[in-house]
Amino acid sequence: MKPCIALTKGRLEKQFLEFFQSLDFDIAPLLNKGRKLRVETEEFQFVFAKGVDVTTYVEHGIADLGIVGEDILAEFQPDVFNLLPLPFGKCRMALAAEKGNDWPERKRTIASKYPNITKEFFRQKGESVDIVKLEGSVELAPILGLADGIVDIVETGTTLKENGLVIKEAFHQYSARCIANRSSLKIKKDLLAPVVEALQKGVPAP
Repeated sequence: MKPCIALTKGRLEKQFLEFFQSLDFDIAPLLNKGRKLRVETEEFQFVFAKGVDVTTYVEHGIADLGIVGEDILAEFQPDVFNLLPLPFGKCRMALAAEKGNDWPERKRTIASKYPNITKEFFRQKGESVDIVKLEGSVELAPILGLADGIVDIVETGTTLKENGLVIKEAFHQYSARCIANRSSLKIKKDLLAPVVEALQKGVPAP
């Protein structure tokens, strides 16, 4: 039986594989997988999915471990074990609006892919806002007049700048996380412990 690891497709996948290779694990079968969503190596099974789906596969025991952005955990709060931070995928959550535009005096409308994080952020500020949930390209919302501002993940800030938006307030620093199925940690302890220990050794001390 091989441990199953669910990876978030895209940037996190690439960053994890580079990190995993630095720990002397064989990633050769994963480098030219094309559109395959499931790949086996000599030591592991890997599945590739969107971030929120990674947490679902781990929560239901389809995957033993998962690599996912901490923003996904904060927004959806899946029933998984949050094992450890990883030294990549670093970003921050930010409130942004069009450059030069003042906040309106009325109740504001905020667009976000993260309605729960947004709601909690403004609750802590003692402010009520209307939240519009979007699935992508939230930068368009202020430009097209759908919202007064956005709450979104920011890594470099380039996309905001190119679309005429500026950060009003940054909050919540995030990184990639290794998560685990709660039962797998007990039932497959002997299989998973060496992997988790290797990941821990690869994480620099704070």
